[in-house]
Amino acid sequence: MVKLTMIARVTDGLPLAEGLDDGRDVPDADYYKQQVKSLFKNLSRGQNEPSRMSVETGSYIFHYIIEGRVCYLTMCDRAYPKKLSFQYLEDLKNEFERAYGNQIETAARPYAFIKFDTFIQKTKKLYQDTRTQRNISKLNDELYEVHQIMTRNVQEVLGVGEKLDQVSQMSSRLTSESRIYAEKAKDLNRQALIRKWAPVAIVLGVVFLLFWVKNKLW
Repeated sequence: MVKLTMIARVTDGLPLAEGLDDGRDVPDADYYKQQVKSLFKNLSRGQNEPSRMSVETGSYIFHYIIEGRVCYLTMCDRAYPKKLSFQYLEDLKNEFERAYGNQIETAARPYAFIKFDTFIQKTKKLYQDTRTQRNISKLNDELYEVHQIMTRNVQEVLGVGEKLDQVSQMSSRLTSESRIYAEKAKDLNRQALIRKWAPVAIVLGVVFLLFWVKNKLW
């Protein structure tokens, strides 16, 4: 069965819509939603991920498609047919593009198209029972093939993002430390110059003072 549905802009990971009543029968639903947001974050980094992928997580599996800089993702039971999962996403994609295609790039706030939930819920009901004639026909549709879609583990996928985060943090730390080192080096150079030229300045000052006093006395 379809458990969660979320839609996000790929360029920045901004969530655009989701099924509002999704996850009510899923233990730790917030945990899986957080994983989805992490996946969106990974995609926003511009990694060369396939436009269609399945990602295993616990007792469930994420399926997603990317079209027009938008990621359409659903989480289903592992036993739910992969072909139906992707056809469900295709239906969402087609309607979402029709309804909001010219507004996607300008959306500035999370869940700007939350009203799309109505279509999500209506479509999800059509796909819940795999035994209906409609869904049996979809499963037997030889023109829609999903065998070539890659399946990976969520830790493997998210691990790539975590490594990139670590590299980014290390780079920021090195930049900060380099800046601090440069400032300390300037201070040390300044102090060295003071130590080098201070005695000379003092001697010149004393000479000038004596010269000035001598002129005054004369």
